[in-house]
Amino acid sequence: MKATIKTQGQQFVVTEGDVLTVNRFPNTEKGATVTITDVLTTGEGDSFKVGTPTLAGVTVTAKILENKRGKKLVVFKKKKRTGYERKKGHRQELSVIKIESITA
Repeated sequence: MKATIKTQGQQFVVTEGDVLTVNRFPNTEKGATVTITDVLTTGEGDSFKVGTPTLAGVTVTAKILENKRGKKLVVFKKKKRTGYERKKGHRQELSVIKIESITA
């Protein structure tokens, strides 16, 4: 069964067993189980359901495989002829999750 979920400000189409990299879930550790209740669509073919905006009673359960940090991005600002230069780095906090079950 497929489902479209909304988590951490992003939408994903998932099935059971999928492994995703999403923005980090706050206050979670490796091996924790997370329940996602923002399910936008579920099903396939004749059993396809669309929520307005979410479906009530439908949940997706995921297990956190790893918490990590993404690649470093360099933010460089410069204004010509004024001597203004700023260099800053950023690394996004990420969680690798595995979809365990979709309950409708």
